[in-house]
Amino acid sequence: MKKTKISGGVVLNKNKDVLIVNQRGNSWSLPKGHTEIGETLLETAKREIYEESGIKNLIYIKKIGSYSRYRIGLDLNDDRSELKDIHIFLFKTDEMSLNPIDEHNPEAKWVLPENVSGFLTHKKDKLFFEEIKMKVLSH
Repeated sequence: MKKTKISGGVVLNKNKDVLIVNQRGNSWSLPKGHTEIGETLLETAKREIYEESGIKNLIYIKKIGSYSRYRIGLDLNDDRSELKDIHIFLFKTDEMSLNPIDEHNPEAKWVLPENVSGFLTHKKDKLFFEEIKMKVLSH
């Protein structure tokens, strides 16, 4: 089994909506991705958010947590060939327009915080967001 470092973020717009992104047209998550050689976790989070949403103007607030889960397989079940160590940071932005750059992440949208868990595909993503939701809403 491959173990990978993943970094991403909870991004809030001026209305306190949360950014979520679509992968390969079949699953939804917070924007995140694999850390590249020489990148810090924070640099990875900013790059991945940009690639998956087009948002460049990010204001870093704080790290809000980490968790581990298996990757999502094409059948939407756990693909046990890869265990992801996921680190999530909190950001604000004044940008509202979403224009994904990454062809594997064709769609991004703003969602009310109380609806985020209903969109997220992986059960561990849902549980993590529910655990940190109050920290997110206090900003």
